[in-house]
Amino acid sequence: MNSKPIRFLKSGQVVTLHDVPPTRTLLEVLREDMHCTGTKEGCGEGDCGACTVVVGENVGGKLQTRAINSCIRMAHSVDGMALWTVEDLSGPNGDLHPVQEAMVQCHASQCGFCTPGFVMSLFALHQNHQGKEVTREQAQGALSGNLCRCTGYRPILDAAVAMQKLPQQRVDEKQILAELKQLQSQAATVADPDDPAYLSPTTLRQLLHDKAKYPQAQLVAGCTDVGLWVTKMHMQFERVIDTTQVAELRRTEYYPHHIAIGAAVPLTDAFAALVANRPQLGSFAHRFAGLPVRNSGTLGGNVANGSPIGDSMPLLIALGANVVLMRAHKGRIQHREMPLEALYTGYRKNVMGADEVLAWIKVPKAVPQEVMRVYKISKRHEDDISAVCLAVNLWITDGVITKASIGVGGVAATPVRAEKTESALGAKQWNPAIVQAAATVLRGEFSPISDMRATAAYRSAVLGNLLQRFWLESQGIHGASLEDIAIVDEPISGASA
Repeated sequence: MNSKPIRFLKSGQVVTLHDVPPTRTLLEVLREDMHCTGTKEGCGEGDCGACTVVVGENVGGKLQTRAINSCIRMAHSVDGMALWTVEDLSGPNGDLHPVQEAMVQCHASQCGFCTPGFVMSLFALHQNHQGKEVTREQAQGALSGNLCRCTGYRPILDAAVAMQKLPQQRVDEKQILAELKQLQSQAATVADPDDPAYLSPTTLRQLLHDKAKYPQAQLVAGCTDVGLWVTKMHMQFERVIDTTQVAELRRTEYYPHHIAIGAAVPLTDAFAALVANRPQLGSFAHRFAGLPVRNSGTLGGNVANGSPIGDSMPLLIALGANVVLMRAHKGRIQHREMPLEALYTGYRKNVMGADEVLAWIKVPKAVPQEVMRVYKISKRHEDDISAVCLAVNLWITDGVITKASIGVGGVAATPVRAEKTESALGAKQWNPAIVQAAATVLRGEFSPISDMRATAAYRSAVLGNLLQRFWLESQGIHGASLEDIAIVDEPISGASA
């Protein structure tokens, strides 16, 4: 099998790489093949952010720049994009980029190992906030996927605010867009290998054709999970099909009663669509991994992967989401639709055939009588995997529950619906007695396991407690959630002395 060359823009030049294996990571290519050693390898699983780089794409005629983890991103996925590493930021005369200068002035680097990753996350923030001030809250969001083991966060946040006040150094977006367009047109003239190892179809029809032709090929999206199979489990795949360039699946479509999110829509954009319809999901969306993971990972990939501790599935189950599966069979496109929870048959197993692709997630829109919350319990508040995830969606009219929909993660082999608890709540008055009774049912509905994240008893107890918290929040009780507590984080006077 052969792979097409990888071609991307870096430092204003077109880089062409040949004979890159399909599962070689972008970090490996940067450090070992291109000798761009400013990008560091820390955790190898998208947690620490030392490997952060920035990619740019032409999206609707505008340059979209986003920070991603290069350690779990397949190198072939950046074909046709612009790429920045820390080596690319200084000016033509060697002048530091405003991000770098701010880091120096604010004494924001200690041992220095994580610094390139922080710089690249801030470079993406700087690029996306041209001419605008950056608040500490915005900086915290942009740096949610970067860890500093020297605990130097305060001066780094100072640098994030200060960088916008320094003389600005812009990337030439028009020039980059023109070069990307030329790169794309040239790529169209390059013949595909007869036996391709890495396929990146651009249309849904081509994706379905490729999956039908190569049913055993590994489907990938942002590789935020498959990347770990490569880096941690040392798995190799002879053939890979990348879904992220399929135009139809990169769209979010809006209908009178539901939103249809394409399987290749990045989690950043998918959650933005969900939050626009249900603003109360904002905090949960922010806690779904770090920003570079959300920029790479897709909603379809998270759902298809089916991890019992994947956070999007309990939410989607509670929202009554359906999934649409598609395939090409005997020259025709076929599809079938089902509730999301019906997709799973066991631990990381599902009903999809070898030639099927998860194409769409259809999410009903919010209704006036809906009271909805989702809770994530983890050891770290941010950038951590759930021990328990509970999503509760009740329709309440005149104090009576007319509909109950509850999704749970971390308590079974698959993400699950709490059907017994739903029955305990349905057609009941919404009052403390019913909440107490339903909490007891919820605690006993599942048989979770004990593992490194929590004991079985803890998980069961927390489920009931979260339902009681939901009751308190529904009554407007302040202080039931950490989100109710305002944390003041201001620069310390004289900190730079």
